[in-house]
Amino acid sequence: MRRRCSREYSGRVQLNPIRHITFDAHDPLGQARFWSAVTGFPVEDEPEDDEVLLEPPAANVPGILFIRVPDEKVVKNRIHLDIQPPTGTRDGEVERLLGLGATIHDDHRRPDGLGWVTMRDPEGNEFCVERSAVERGLVGETA
Repeated sequence: MRRRCSREYSGRVQLNPIRHITFDAHDPLGQARFWSAVTGFPVEDEPEDDEVLLEPPAANVPGILFIRVPDEKVVKNRIHLDIQPPTGTRDGEVERLLGLGATIHDDHRRPDGLGWVTMRDPEGNEFCVERSAVERGLVGETA
């Protein structure tokens, strides 16, 4: 079971100490474009750059940085992102991501509607798609 983390900060702004989540990539711009479509974060760098940044719209959210490396990905990620679609459904998001070039690695959806789907981005990095914020009752259907 996945837990939510909540903290009270006595009315002051608490900065997130994580500035970027960084991915090694053969094609930083291609990866940035894929993840821009996933997150809605705009691509901030030039196409020929060896480092491409997705800058989040909110100040307290880490950016996603893609750095060109020659190495191949050979084993499972030791860390991955869990994606919670802000609108729609988990299954709709899985279909959208398949259309963007992701693949399904493992399907953990259950008949009762719970569960998640482990996917891979175009360079093979694993990530999970969980039930949406709407399906969890965190926001209304029009969010």
